Amino acid sequence: MPAIVAYYRVSTHRQGRSGLGLEAQRERCEAFAAANGFTITESFVEVETGKGSDALDRRPQLAAALAAGRRFRCAVLVAKLDRLSRDVAFIAGLMAQNVLFRVAELGLDVDPFMLHIYAALAEKERRMISDRTRAALAIRKAQGARLGNPTNLAEAGLRGAARGAEEASRFAANVAPIVREVQTSGVRSLRGIAAALNARGVKTARGGRWQATQVQAVLRRTEGAFSPRSAT
Repeated sequence: MPAIVAYYRVSTHRQGRSGLGLEAQRERCEAFAAANGFTITESFVEVETGKGSDALDRRPQLAAALAAGRRFRCAVLVAKLDRLSRDVAFIAGLMAQNVLFRVAELGLDVDPFMLHIYAALAEKERRMISDRTRAALAIRKAQGARLGNPTNLAEAGLRGAARGAEEASRFAANVAPIVREVQTSGVRSLRGIAAALNARGVKTARGGRWQATQVQAVLRRTEGAFSPRSAT
């Protein structure tokens, strides 16, 4: 059976918008591979947040997936096109890497030209949504509505704290499968897990490098599936 490399991407800001979490991406890609006679030889998981995340140098797991595709001389498989990007220029840059992409959602027969078309449509949709949002806010402002600057600062602070906790829990859920893989490989200490995440290019929720205390905070937010040793 021909080989294929799987790439999964989750984001604390975009996962809910796409409706496609890590496990759902795995299921779609595995179903696509089974239906079309491929064997997933390697898989790469990217957890990224924040602006500017579509730059290839800020997505090391995508770069690793591309390298694996070239090494095995096979395609890279994603569940949906937006797991790569909705930016046409970025998609075009990926095509220049001389690695074929397969998108489970689009089927086996979609060629590189059609991927550009789909990416252009997605980018256009994103811009139209942004334009409609700005227009709606401008109308509300013209009608006298006060945008932002809530009068009840205490209540706004509580809402902000709740949103922050929700984002932290979502990020922990996204990175938990990677931590499980690290622990399964025999790394059990908090510092060891942090070093493994840094080696894989996985960033913290704020885009930095992992420390033992940050790993511990993530584990505390997940289910009791982890039992790491001390931080030493």
